[in-house]
Amino acid sequence: MQALRINLYLLCLLLPSIFLAGCSVGKGGGVYGAYNTERGGYTLQDRITSSGKGRYTQRTDSLPANPPDVSRVPDAVPKPEPKSRGGNASSYVVFGQSYRVLNSSRGFTQTGTASWYGKKFHGHLTSNGEVYDMYTMSAAHTRLPLPTYVKVTNLDNNRQVIVRVNDRGPFVGNRIIDLSYAAAYRLDMIKTGTARVRIEAIDPVQWQAQNARNNRAVASTNSPTSVFLQVAALGDAQAAKRLEHRVRQLTQAPVRVLSQGVPTLYRVQVGPLQEGTSVETAIQQLEATDLGRPLMVRH
Repeated sequence: MQALRINLYLLCLLLPSIFLAGCSVGKGGGVYGAYNTERGGYTLQDRITSSGKGRYTQRTDSLPANPPDVSRVPDAVPKPEPKSRGGNASSYVVFGQSYRVLNSSRGFTQTGTASWYGKKFHGHLTSNGEVYDMYTMSAAHTRLPLPTYVKVTNLDNNRQVIVRVNDRGPFVGNRIIDLSYAAAYRLDMIKTGTARVRIEAIDPVQWQAQNARNNRAVASTNSPTSVFLQVAALGDAQAAKRLEHRVRQLTQAPVRVLSQGVPTLYRVQVGPLQEGTSVETAIQQLEATDLGRPLMVRH
C-alpha cells in the first residue's frame, strides 16, 4: 500500500492536449500516469514533493484511522452500463510499459496476486472520473474496460466478493488487481496486504437473468403449502364419483377427484386446505364416519 498517485488537476492544467486514461496504484507502488499511446505514449513523473504536498495529503497509503464495520458491506450489483468516458483509451503507457485495454470483458478470467488501496486515495478521483470510496466494493485493473463487474475469490480461504472495476492499476510487480479496503476486508487480506486470487468477469445481463431465476425458485420454495386429505384411491371412475358425492355431504371443504397414473387411479381428496384448524376439522369430520382417517397430501 506504500503508494503515490498523480495530481490529475495539475495534469489537466499543464497537459490539456493529452488524454489521461487513468491513475491508480497498488500496495508498494509509485506515482504513475497513463496516456493514450496514439497521442505519443507519454509517461508522467512523480509530481508530489518530498514533503508530501500535492494532490494527496498523505505521502504513503495507510489504513483508515477509525474504520466503520465493513464486514456486511454488500457486493456490487452487476448491471448493464456503457463504457465510461474516462479511463478507456485503447492503449496507454506506464513506466515505459504499454497496456492495451480490452474491447470486452466477456469470458475474462485471471489468476494472480491482489493488493488493496485505502486512506490516501479515499475521496479522490478514479480513472473513470468517479470518486474513490474505500468503503464500497470497487477495484482497479490494468486492462478491463471501465466499468466491469468481477467476482474475486481468495484462493487461500475461498472467500468471494463481487466488485465494480472503475480504476486503473496496479502497476507493481505481478499484481493483477487493486481492491478497495472493504473488498480486501471481506476477503480477509488486510493484514497480509496481498492474496492469491482468481478474478472472473461477470456479464451483467446473464447475471441478472440467473438472479431472477434463483429468486423465483426461492419464492416457489417459500410459498404457502396447500394440504389435501385423500379419502381413497380407486380404480373405478364411477365408484370415485359416488364417493366424491358422499364426502361432499360430510364436510364443508372442497372435494375433488384427481386421476393419475397408468392404469388410472381416481383419488378422492378434500382440499385444498390451509394447514391448521381447517385441516384438523376436516380430519375429525371424516374420522367420525366409516371412511377412517384420511391420508394427508401436501402440494
